[in-house]
Amino acid sequence: MTNRSTLWSRGGEMMDEAVVDSGITELPQGAVASGENGDVVLVINHSRVTPPLSVLWATVLYCAEFICAAVLCSIYHNNGDKIWLGLTITFILVPSVLTQLTLTFVHRDLGRDRPLVLFMHLLLLGPLIRCVEALVIYCKAGRKEEPYVTITRKRKLKNGKAVGSPMEWEIGHSERKLAVHRNAFKRTAVIQAFLGSTPQLTLQLYAAIQEKYPLSTRVVLMVISLISIIYGALVCSVLAIQIRYDEYKVRLKPAAYLCMVLWRGLEITTRIASLVLFSTALTFWVIPVGLANLFIFFFQPWVEFWARKASMPENIEKNFSKLGTTVVLCMVTLLYACINIFCWSAVQLNLADHDLIEKQPRWSHLAIYYTFRFFENVVLIILWFSFQSDFYVYVCVPLLVVQLIVCYGLAVLFMLLFYQFCHPARKLFKHNVEDCLRCVCCQKKVQSQPQDDGVLVPEDSQPPDLTAQLGERETDILDDTTEAA
Repeated sequence: MTNRSTLWSRGGEMMDEAVVDSGITELPQGAVASGENGDVVLVINHSRVTPPLSVLWATVLYCAEFICAAVLCSIYHNNGDKIWLGLTITFILVPSVLTQLTLTFVHRDLGRDRPLVLFMHLLLLGPLIRCVEALVIYCKAGRKEEPYVTITRKRKLKNGKAVGSPMEWEIGHSERKLAVHRNAFKRTAVIQAFLGSTPQLTLQLYAAIQEKYPLSTRVVLMVISLISIIYGALVCSVLAIQIRYDEYKVRLKPAAYLCMVLWRGLEITTRIASLVLFSTALTFWVIPVGLANLFIFFFQPWVEFWARKASMPENIEKNFSKLGTTVVLCMVTLLYACINIFCWSAVQLNLADHDLIEKQPRWSHLAIYYTFRFFENVVLIILWFSFQSDFYVYVCVPLLVVQLIVCYGLAVLFMLLFYQFCHPARKLFKHNVEDCLRCVCCQKKVQSQPQDDGVLVPEDSQPPDLTAQLGERETDILDDTTEAA
């Protein structure tokens, strides 16, 4: 059983993370103690604080996107493009305001005497002052010995397999404060990516196609928005792994990050390109397509919640009434829906749980999502191909259609490669991608065998039992996917 310190407030929380996973690295000093069940536990007495690079990176993305969007709004104003101006300002302000509210809520500054910080939030510069705070804490950490405030226990993973005895880390005040900053900025990165950068990139790509000329400021904003979206998707994927394997110390290798960047980058780019191209040919039809996706993913957690006949989770936030809890759950569900419109969210909501996250994800949802999304993108591209305008006379349209379809297929391929070779807990899977494909091939061979040799194959025959061959494992990552196939 893992003893950890959870630093995220329950209200509006999609993901939580242990302090030790927030950039704290152990030193070799330690002692051996006895665990609850007689297991040997290595107690780490000290920890070394790592730089808050994630906080700095999220702040740089926020400021860069805000400045580029402001410059582009000035250009739109001078050119008299009121529609592009209004939409660009909207996609700047909405995520910026939500970011300020999130940071204020996580740090609970409303009940504290911090006028400068609150004033910076009013100026939409909250991430900047928070980043400065995190850097100051990091620079002061380690100058004097601090008493620990909590202990967390983890097991290490090596080559995807659990090794060694559990280890405990003593977490000091500086580590805890930095962990709060890291967790808060990860939440704001997801909000900024899918409530601001995604609609901003979609809008600017559509405007570039309609105006038929490149604008350097617009191109820079599109690039920054795409980087922000990919980073937000990576945060979702990593936190989903940490939540699922909470009792392990999860570390991803550079190859895993590279595979996830290619997977998420191709998936998001293809999805946005399909929607934008479809909207240029059938402008008003893109509205029902977007609303249908939004409503499906928004109401899906609520339908499952009502089907379970569950009650509202308690202790999401002690100061919230039932109305406040409902508002928070609606905001979380809205963010969840916005993520799934453009890419796989990597987490599944469970509104009946106080953590709001499904601890045992059903991987059949993953297979259904990518199958549905692939066919939807193909339909959108084909409709655009059928109703395209004369602007595309200088573009090889059939080649573009093939490229978009192949790119989404490559995104799925990189996802499978990640789970097969790069996932930090791949040896804990009961079935992996290879077993899934092998089982499907075995079923096809059994069905294609001739029966004229007098051997009858019963109708209720079952495929080979791969579970007995692999032994008991901890997680069943692709069992539902195998059944769906």
